[in-house]
Amino acid sequence: MTIDAPSLSDSEIRTLATRIDRPVVLVGMMGVGKSTVGRKLAQLLGLPFADADEEIEQAAQMSVGEIFERFGEDYFRDGERRVIARLLESGPMVLATGGGAFVQPATRALILERGIAVWLDSDVETLLARVSRRDTRPLLRDGDPREIVTRLKAERASSYAEAPIRVTSNPGPHGDTVNRILQELAAWL
Repeated sequence: MTIDAPSLSDSEIRTLATRIDRPVVLVGMMGVGKSTVGRKLAQLLGLPFADADEEIEQAAQMSVGEIFERFGEDYFRDGERRVIARLLESGPMVLATGGGAFVQPATRALILERGIAVWLDSDVETLLARVSRRDTRPLLRDGDPREIVTRLKAERASSYAEAPIRVTSNPGPHGDTVNRILQELAAWL
């Protein structure tokens, strides 16, 4: 059993926020909580928040699933890279990326160069519980979700491991994950 360090105080969080000079980019598997955690993290730090998938949908005027279906994954990944590159130029913020974004070499290089990558990791059971709540995951539509999540997690681990910060997202409240990210950022910066 691990014991978490105490949460940062409000003044420590404000001080940390002043030290963040580029986007904090959350990477990791679908269902790990990047968007939910990202919104809470941004709010605590007083920074803007962006969700790359939402930005892509806005630019394309269609859902991620529709883009995959109509144009294929390669087309989607190219657009995703361009949207993330634009967002990385926005200065300090919190950015949640799609699960496959950091796996793409060009997108990963952009994030590592221009942002602070934080890998949110989780066990397969937690991921499955979370992704089963919504039927909007294009990569889970054609097969057994457990097999797909297990395989993708294994395939993507080496890419995610390039992020300088790794935080585990447990089944508990997302606030716990946010606190662990704050602690890791404070130690890293």
